[in-house]
Amino acid sequence: MEYGLQVSGHYDHLLDAANFASQRGLVAIALPDHYLMARSEKEAKTTPAPDAFVQLGALARDTDNLELVMLVSPITFRHPAVIGKMAITIDNLSGGRFALGVGTGWLDREHEVFGFPYPSVSKRFEALEEALGYLKAMFDPATPGYTGTRYALESFPIAPAPVRQIPLVIGGTGKHKTPRLAGEFSDEFNVYPGVDMADRIERCRTAAREAGRDPDAIRLSSSGQVVAASTHAEFEERMNEIASEVGITRDELESHYERRQTPRGTYEQVREQLDRFASYGVARFYFQGGFSPVGTATLLDGLGIE
Repeated sequence: MEYGLQVSGHYDHLLDAANFASQRGLVAIALPDHYLMARSEKEAKTTPAPDAFVQLGALARDTDNLELVMLVSPITFRHPAVIGKMAITIDNLSGGRFALGVGTGWLDREHEVFGFPYPSVSKRFEALEEALGYLKAMFDPATPGYTGTRYALESFPIAPAPVRQIPLVIGGTGKHKTPRLAGEFSDEFNVYPGVDMADRIERCRTAAREAGRDPDAIRLSSSGQVVAASTHAEFEERMNEIASEVGITRDELESHYERRQTPRGTYEQVREQLDRFASYGVARFYFQGGFSPVGTATLLDGLGIE
């Protein structure tokens, strides 16, 4: 399995994470696209949420070997033409190292604060499906445009063209619609951990076959926070610290992590959990949960990731 980091914050922090990732032999740096970067109302007022596309454009020039991944951009924020133009620009700036993740959007509050329309989940999935068709056409010169009920792209040369056909990433926890769209459109399916992870992967593969695509051509990835320590006692201490930091009980934190199948425990236990993901076909894992040079290095060392 190969590894990347998903980070957010001020640009200097992102660049430090990217340089660290490059030095450690990680393959990718991924950014989330949010207008608010915290669920808590109090934290959302002070947590920086810069524009992720602009930051990825800067990373395109300040890095030279990492894949740059948008993980992911809500279709509720922008017309797919805008998303596509920014993606092609970053792809050109980076020499063909950009991958675009697109999703339905899920954080209600950022839509309320900034006045974005926020339709029902079903309507957002309909818009996402059309946007994926639109973007596929936009990135592939051989595709003769796109016509949908919401979006239409004339069969017209797009200049500049991408350096490569930009990979589309689809991810989330959805049980049926997300795997179907991933199978039909994605180059990478980011399967968030969960008890039904293997089932969602198989639904993606089935959808790919039904769409006439090779399911083996779709990269499977996953992402999430990882909580690990050398000993069980140190792990318990860290869990208690996290619960205190976020203002919930230890049992509530454990319940939250269990629902999300967050890799956690001793380094050996977490290594086993990541190996289980690999047995499902997952080929890449993005570490979330905050980057620090010492803390992230300690985690990678403990997991034996050179």
